[in-house]
Amino acid sequence: MDKIAIIGLGLIGTSLGLSIRQAMGRDVEVVGTDLEPGHASTAKKMGAIDHDERTIAGAVQGANIVILATPILAMRDLMEFLVPYLAEGTVVTDVGSTKKDVVAWGEELLPAGVSFVGGHPMAGKESAGPKDADTGLLKGAVYAICPAPSATEEATKSIVAMIQAIGAKPYFVDPGEHDSYVGAVSHLPFLLSVSLINTTTKSPGWREMSRLASTGFRDISR
Repeated sequence: MDKIAIIGLGLIGTSLGLSIRQAMGRDVEVVGTDLEPGHASTAKKMGAIDHDERTIAGAVQGANIVILATPILAMRDLMEFLVPYLAEGTVVTDVGSTKKDVVAWGEELLPAGVSFVGGHPMAGKESAGPKDADTGLLKGAVYAICPAPSATEEATKSIVAMIQAIGAKPYFVDPGEHDSYVGAVSHLPFLLSVSLINTTTKSPGWREMSRLASTGFRDISR
């Protein structure tokens, strides 16, 4: 039986676990861990993972694929921590929304014999946390793939196979180009939405203004 370890059981990590379990059934064991104990227990109750591990080391032991679903700024330290616990042949991937730095960290820090294949599913919600995870969240979504230069062909194929199994669409892209494109079509709209909310809700006339807000305001503010 193959083993997939998911580190970080928020919205995306738990949705990915649900999708993997639904697509692969008993052919794969999915193990998860999260610094927030409630997230791991919720993910297990939802059926996103078979086992919840209290330690990262325990979660990755014997794993064929390790998925980093943590905040991006935690990933460098996490990769350094993982080094002694990753067996040769393990494939490490992530779901972060930026790729250039993350792929560089994977290339620099992970030991020889461990491949890093960066990933980013273009899917999400306005809410966070495992309770809002959804098996359909990733189905049909474009899933960016950015292999590190040293990643083996077999490692990349294993991530592509996982992505296809859950019904997402693999899309190979250069890490730098990914960050530029996603900055324009995902990060910038988010910043504009935040600016809109901050500007309107702090207006002295917001109480009256809000009564005129309709579908356009709803769509851009989500």
